Amino acid sequence: MPELSDLLPMIALLVVIGGFAGVLAGMLGVGGGIVLVPAFFYAFSALGYGGDSLFQVCLATSLATIIVTSLRSVASHNKKGAVDWDILKTWLPGIVIGAILGVMLATSLRSSTLQGIFGILAMIVGLYMAFGRSEWRLGEAMPTGILRMILSPALGFLSVLMGIGGGSFGVPVMSLYNTPIHRAVATAAGFGVIIAVPSVIGFLISNPVETPPFTLGAVNIPAFFLIISMTLITTPYGVKLAHAMDPKPLKRAFGIFLLLVALNMLRKAMGW
Repeated sequence: MPELSDLLPMIALLVVIGGFAGVLAGMLGVGGGIVLVPAFFYAFSALGYGGDSLFQVCLATSLATIIVTSLRSVASHNKKGAVDWDILKTWLPGIVIGAILGVMLATSLRSSTLQGIFGILAMIVGLYMAFGRSEWRLGEAMPTGILRMILSPALGFLSVLMGIGGGSFGVPVMSLYNTPIHRAVATAAGFGVIIAVPSVIGFLISNPVETPPFTLGAVNIPAFFLIISMTLITTPYGVKLAHAMDPKPLKRAFGIFLLLVALNMLRKAMGW
């Protein structure tokens, strides 16, 4: 059993991380996972927890929180009729397959390798957030057939390797295929549930080593509950800030911040 003096710093850091993630999620419309994974990694590392499984714990714990936040988001959006259930139903099988493959790969890789993968993918997301244009289009309707069979598992697979829900990849994909942004955001919340549920089950039955205290499988239980509690409290404040400010420069600034986080993650992965 860890000493109370060891647990208190972890609790304090997780409270701050959860509050920050909630504000950003509400203000910028980004999923908390894009913030939580690197924040978990730096927090646990600073507290002296390391090892080859640490990044698995960060991914799994982030995805566990996404189950709760995405279900809440889907329910809220569905009341407004914004969720496109046809897209969800047709993309569900591929996303689930991709998520399962993502867990299988993530549980077999070292923490440093997962850091490198996260860094590369975060750079892609950061570049899109910083420099992407809302008018960019790849097609006039969501893909079907072979293209959907490729894109749907890729979305689930890459999201698991980043510990994120459906927003960071799902919203750009749907926007590029002419889905109105409000429907894309609402439907991407559904993607988050589809990604997170099978992946968390996989992480719960995994057997990582050298994990922080009170970790079940690869999911850190205190972090899960603290993050959920704090994001539920602080997300509405982020929403209020979003309505009071122009979100475009904020999103661009966050994209640049994410690029810096990604570069630092790559630096650590290479041992520099």
